[in-house]
Amino acid sequence: MQYLDADVFGCYVPPFGESYFHLPTGRCSNGRLIVDLTAELFGMPLPQPYLKTWNESVANVQEGINFAVSGATVLDASFFEDIGSVVLTNVTLKYQLNWFKDFLASLCNTSSKCNEIIGSSIFLVGEMGGDDYNYMLFSGISLEDMPAYVTLVVKAMGTAINELIDLGAVTLLVPGILPIGCTPSYLTKYATEDTEEYDPETGCLTKYNKLAEYHNEQLQKELQSIQALNPQTNIIYADYYNASMGFFRSPAQYGFTREGTLKSCCGGGGPYNYNASLGCGQPSTILCDDPSQYVSWDGVHLTEAAYAWITVGLLEGPYTTPRLSTLCISENATKIQMTTRVNKSFSEH
Repeated sequence: MQYLDADVFGCYVPPFGESYFHLPTGRCSNGRLIVDLTAELFGMPLPQPYLKTWNESVANVQEGINFAVSGATVLDASFFEDIGSVVLTNVTLKYQLNWFKDFLASLCNTSSKCNEIIGSSIFLVGEMGGDDYNYMLFSGISLEDMPAYVTLVVKAMGTAINELIDLGAVTLLVPGILPIGCTPSYLTKYATEDTEEYDPETGCLTKYNKLAEYHNEQLQKELQSIQALNPQTNIIYADYYNASMGFFRSPAQYGFTREGTLKSCCGGGGPYNYNASLGCGQPSTILCDDPSQYVSWDGVHLTEAAYAWITVGLLEGPYTTPRLSTLCISENATKIQMTTRVNKSFSEH
């Protein structure tokens, strides 16, 4: 979620939020995000955005708070300035970590109380890294040079995770990145007549998905190293990539249409209904009739339906390491799973 200047960011305008909240809330989707759905499955209220809660009492936010900002990067803004990339926000992972420290200081006034709160909390760290790669690639860095930058991103994520552990974090859920080669933004920007560039089963761009796979492999190695040095912690890898690849291989199984796997629901037209110069919410954008049949909401972010399926796959399925499926969430997970097929279910709120 993001709570910055609405004139700069487009997620504050209709039709963002239309399916669940019935108005824009700063979430770059038509409804809830993975962090929202995860909280609901654990029986908690939706996490409050930190940038909207500065003046609220601690009691209002102690059951969950969200420090995320759409477009935020792992690497510092100075890195992107040096490579000539224009970023949507100068907020980085380091900023968010500092916000957490400030929040913690207001939440508890003794180290024992802080340790109690942090130790009983679950930290969802990400998904991060995808925006870093977007900015790098879109500014002209070649795909062949990306492995070196993946190392920088993963190491920076590791540093942040270690800092959270030093602050007392015990349970951390750390996602990998999504299959970027299946997104309308990449499919539009890197469209080619060379059919060998596309996966014949899914229509996704193979080499960009391989970049995502490489990031996820390196992230898992980093998490394993951190876990080995901190046996008192539970560091859980969340496999967003494979939790979502089924959408593109077997869309009907998830209630998606074949068209809805690669075209965005809301966008500026074209083969994938995506135009970087005409984003969702601007005049003349094209909006689909049923977002629950689409994976991508705006060409970059997913629909609530897609996020719901990923959440169920993480919390009840095989897409976490170690597995989370032993948690007592089966009844709620089934409810979430059922609603992904019925768009009107998203409008009951």
